[in-house]
Amino acid sequence: MSAPYRLLLVLSTLIISPPFSSSTSHDTLGEGSRLAVKNPDHVLVSANNVFSAGFYPVGDNAYCFGIWFNDPSCPHNCTLVWMANRDIPVNGRRSTLSLLKTGNLVLTDAGKTVVWSTDTSSSSSLSLRLLNSGNLVLVTEEGVVMWQSFDSPTDTLLPGQLLTRDMRLVSSRSRSNFSSGFYKLTFDDDNVLRLIYDGPDLSSVMWPDHWLRSFQAGRTEYNSSRIAVFDSYGNFTSSDNLTFYSSDYGAIRQRRLTVDFDGNLRMYSRHDWRSSWVVSWQVFAHPCKIHGTCGPNGMCKYIPSIGRTCSCLPGFKMKDLTDWSLGCEPEFNASCAPTDSTFHRLSHTESYGYDIQFYINYTLDMCKELCLQRCDCKGFVFKYIFQNYPDYIPYCLPKSQLLNGYRSPNFRGDLYVKVPKTSEFSNDWPANEIKLDCSAGGVEHLNRKYEKSQGNGSITILLWFVSAVGILEALGMVSVWFFMIRTRQNRVAARSQGYVLAGTGFKRFTYAEMRKATRNFREEIGRGASGIVYKGMLDDHRVAAIKRLDDANEGEAEFLAEISIIGKINHMNLIEMWGYCAEGKHRLLVYEYMEHGSLAANLSSKTLDWKKRYQIVVGAAKGLAYLHEECLEWVLHCDVKPQNILLDSTFQPKVSDFGLSRLLNRGDLDNPSFSRIRGTRGYMAPEWLRKQSITSKVDVYSFGVVVLETVTGKNLAMQVKNADSKEEADRRKLLEEIRDMKYGGVSDALIKQFVDPDMGPDFDITKVKTLLRVALNCVKQDKNSRPTMSQVVQMLLYQKDDDQQQNL
Repeated sequence: MSAPYRLLLVLSTLIISPPFSSSTSHDTLGEGSRLAVKNPDHVLVSANNVFSAGFYPVGDNAYCFGIWFNDPSCPHNCTLVWMANRDIPVNGRRSTLSLLKTGNLVLTDAGKTVVWSTDTSSSSSLSLRLLNSGNLVLVTEEGVVMWQSFDSPTDTLLPGQLLTRDMRLVSSRSRSNFSSGFYKLTFDDDNVLRLIYDGPDLSSVMWPDHWLRSFQAGRTEYNSSRIAVFDSYGNFTSSDNLTFYSSDYGAIRQRRLTVDFDGNLRMYSRHDWRSSWVVSWQVFAHPCKIHGTCGPNGMCKYIPSIGRTCSCLPGFKMKDLTDWSLGCEPEFNASCAPTDSTFHRLSHTESYGYDIQFYINYTLDMCKELCLQRCDCKGFVFKYIFQNYPDYIPYCLPKSQLLNGYRSPNFRGDLYVKVPKTSEFSNDWPANEIKLDCSAGGVEHLNRKYEKSQGNGSITILLWFVSAVGILEALGMVSVWFFMIRTRQNRVAARSQGYVLAGTGFKRFTYAEMRKATRNFREEIGRGASGIVYKGMLDDHRVAAIKRLDDANEGEAEFLAEISIIGKINHMNLIEMWGYCAEGKHRLLVYEYMEHGSLAANLSSKTLDWKKRYQIVVGAAKGLAYLHEECLEWVLHCDVKPQNILLDSTFQPKVSDFGLSRLLNRGDLDNPSFSRIRGTRGYMAPEWLRKQSITSKVDVYSFGVVVLETVTGKNLAMQVKNADSKEEADRRKLLEEIRDMKYGGVSDALIKQFVDPDMGPDFDITKVKTLLRVALNCVKQDKNSRPTMSQVVQMLLYQKDDDQQQNL
């Protein structure tokens, strides 16, 4: 039996609990009993106090029977995970959920109409119980499960809950409307798990990308079992070979996987000490990539500081002012006659899907004519696709539907909407078309006639003079033409620069500016696996650290997309990016300059006292926790070490080089296991060498080694040429002594032996113990036993007594 099936078998057993007692308790409803909507205290609560089941208000005098997390915001804004009657709410008076003596669980409305039931019967006594897993079960006295809510999910999957061939997760209609929406996660007829948009008029596959064949998306069609499950660690696995991990991988009490009302599939987690849910994984980082976001003929725009906004295409109006999912309808009467239509251009605008066909190397005029000749063509996308630098190939994509439209400064193409020539409408879209050819109109051709004269020297002189003037005139015209071309290119570049600034929030530098800033890359201040870092002075007199990437082979569009993600990451303990350069084969990143260099340099120079060291450890932990758990894009560092922790003028730490694994080889991050080992020897987690799945716990391991080095002042990860050398023996001995420490009976004097003497005598012995305990937890061989970075932050900020820390 393969490993995934063993996992599924083990987890499926979690759904069924040992035999239950028929006695009534807070988590159990006995046979012949009922829950009434008019009694708010008629609620089942799981033994671990995590879940509740009862009637939940979904509107004015409208209720659904459901299961929810016991959120601090309850009962007004609970996190629902299951509903029995999501599409048929019951009245707020005299509606009940009853467990009949026949064994049937029924939900009845005020008029005694059966709205929902389990259709079960049993001669044995049954009880309804809410388990600690969030599963609501009907079980006999012998422990046989007759029915369970896990078999009929709504929009949420809980740890241990199976998603099988006959099940689907269906989104809610909106944030406040819990009825069935337009998005669903289900297995298709090819045994592939897909996220689908199923709108009122159209349907389409959103994920994996519909243009990819199953094997190209890393899926298989040859396993017909159709089973998917995820566990409390945040590990999701499916029979079609889909596997992914949450960014905060580790044992967390509360997790859920939900198809949200906006169409995105997200994994959420919540620690015991948090009151809000955190997105730890999601399918779409860009919300405008979700199908049907603004409906047919609608356009989506996303600005991180504002969020997602919708608008109608030019010539269209909103179909329902209360519901964007219904999209927009035309304000004109369309005609199939080619001579009656024209096009309205929307720059840097995409409308993906519903291609009638695609045509390569078509000119813009050819694409227009093609769409005009087809009555079913609503418009077309004309874009350029990168092949080999500097070549871009034009693509013509006529559309049968204008759905999934969005605007992005990084999109190298335009959308042309077919509209009647006679239409007059107002819109805010930039539709100015730039003509590059000069008009021939208004040119007057002079008819000059010269008669030959014998021996007239003055004419000869005149001809020479005219020739010289003509040459000067031609040179002048060439100069003017060159100036006009350069001016137009500068304007285009300036406009492109504006789009880049709007899309990424930082400046695009030319390679010439980078050479000038670094004085031809003269002063090297650091180097690593990703490239060399130089000190530079920008034109605005800011001192910068400029990194030249060694192995960034992707095209400009892909590079811009990646840095736009990194550019959205902002935290006081993460290095700030000011700009970048993407010119030809050159890829450079411009960062803020850190006055005190790296932690490694300061440890070796013996300039850090205890207070500074503890401040550095806590700050670096906060930065990594933000990368792992607060970013919507999952960012692993993969090379945490003292050289990548930089210190500003006040010795505040900032983690650097995060996200570079995305820029250097993004394809590796799309797989559960990276294709090549990353990191620095001595700081790398065992998973790298064992070729196991890579999660955020690799950064946790590396951070543990950094903490040990910060406390001891010794390079525990140093590379030695001879494995049998004295240096290597001393290093191993020190690690073993630290691991073998039993703090309950160890004196403070012994603890002090491990502390770097360069810190001086003024250090907090309790915090030293905390750092050592945190470090030892981080460097455990089993990744599942290591804490998450957010848990590390909590250990550092909230001290516990010795007995409590003994169990960390």
